[in-house]
Amino acid sequence: MTERPRPHLAVVGAGPAGLAATLAAARHGVRVTLIDAAPEAGGQFYRQPAAGLDALRPQAPHHHRPGWVRLRDGLDRQLEAGHVVHLPDRHVWFVERRPEGFTVHALLGPEQERPEEVRADAVLLATGGYEKVLPFPGWTLPGVVTAGGAQAMLKGGLVLPGRTAVVAGTGPLLLPVATGLAAAGARVAALVESADPRAFVRRSPTLARRPAKLAEGARYAGQLLRHRVRTLVHHTVVEAHGDRRLEAVTVAALDAEGRVRPGTRRRLDCDTLAVGHGMLPHTDLAQGLGCRVEGVAVHVDDEQRTDVPGVWAAGEATGVGGADLALAEGHIAGRSAAARLSGSAPDPRDWARAAGTRAGLRRFFAAVDEACAPPAHWVEQVTDDTVVCRCEEVPAGAVRRAVTELGAGDVRTVKLLTRAGMGWCQGRMCGPAVAGLTGCPETAGSRPFARPVPLGVVARAGGDDESRSGQQSEHQ
Repeated sequence: MTERPRPHLAVVGAGPAGLAATLAAARHGVRVTLIDAAPEAGGQFYRQPAAGLDALRPQAPHHHRPGWVRLRDGLDRQLEAGHVVHLPDRHVWFVERRPEGFTVHALLGPEQERPEEVRADAVLLATGGYEKVLPFPGWTLPGVVTAGGAQAMLKGGLVLPGRTAVVAGTGPLLLPVATGLAAAGARVAALVESADPRAFVRRSPTLARRPAKLAEGARYAGQLLRHRVRTLVHHTVVEAHGDRRLEAVTVAALDAEGRVRPGTRRRLDCDTLAVGHGMLPHTDLAQGLGCRVEGVAVHVDDEQRTDVPGVWAAGEATGVGGADLALAEGHIAGRSAAARLSGSAPDPRDWARAAGTRAGLRRFFAAVDEACAPPAHWVEQVTDDTVVCRCEEVPAGAVRRAVTELGAGDVRTVKLLTRAGMGWCQGRMCGPAVAGLTGCPETAGSRPFARPVPLGVVARAGGDDESRSGQQSEHQ
């Protein structure tokens, strides 16, 4: 009797959620192809220095290293056993649902123009998130980077973005960025957090249910004190200054309504501003498959299944909540996919512990997100000549005129009238800013493809099976 082939799951994304899902599925009888854009597994959270740097202490810029070692070793064992195939440097631009399963379309090569396809019985999307960017006068100066960008430079390249830094914005990411830069030798002039401490006090019953997270925050606070980093709470960056590059920033205190308090502005000299206002989920691939998106995140059930049969999602794509939540969701998604692909109903007891972790962390980060919302009146500090869409060089004044003079009532109409969001990033960077300036709610942008793709690749992907057979991956 011919042995039935093991079902095949394609996992897109090799961060915490993708790795946890891959290991859970592979350990329970499923062949897994792990597809990721980075040259090494780990995602942004577990980003490692490039091998060519010969780092003496590669673990130095990282925390949670024991967890990474367990995941890395587990992946190595599954690779050696032949249960997992890891395809790095593949930039997935579309996932196609077909009668016999799914086809994952990716680009590879130095120019990201060589197409490759992976066929699978099911797909698990662990596509992570990206930083929310809000503009202010001077934010396009060289030396102004996102908080995650500064962290990526430090983790992956062992490079300091500058010698004197200000870390600003809101959200939990600011703490590891500020402490990481200080530990690496930068002088951190200030950590500027716009959240009001009273917002955390009001949510203390929910936050207190995760003492490990509070302890982690306390450790960061201790490191800030040790490195003598000044912390300015309920403050915001008003403007960045410089001729050819960043030379200083102006910060100011906020009142109870989130407006700049008169007479509180101060200037801080720096050559680097690492600024961030939270994260947004990557939903492009899920939307391309027709998965339901609620607000800005992919909707999933208790098994991390989307409403499209055969498609699971886990991690930041379903709602931003950090690595621990992503690991729990990835484990649940991988176990569910393994059971469903084998034709059996999954037993929730298989992921009971992960489900408890998931529930607690979702409540915790919902409270954190509420407390760390950007200042309610941030748009008042955006001058008309401040560039909002960098790709198309659209200033805030043009967006405002589209609303007040041309009658635009939604982001899509503003896009058509001003070209804001029509550039290379397709609105990923400027989308929240345009929504804020127009008074529209933030929603996940709908794009046909997850990234720019050559027209010839699209034409080949749209051809018949025979013409595409030469471009398919051998890992089917």
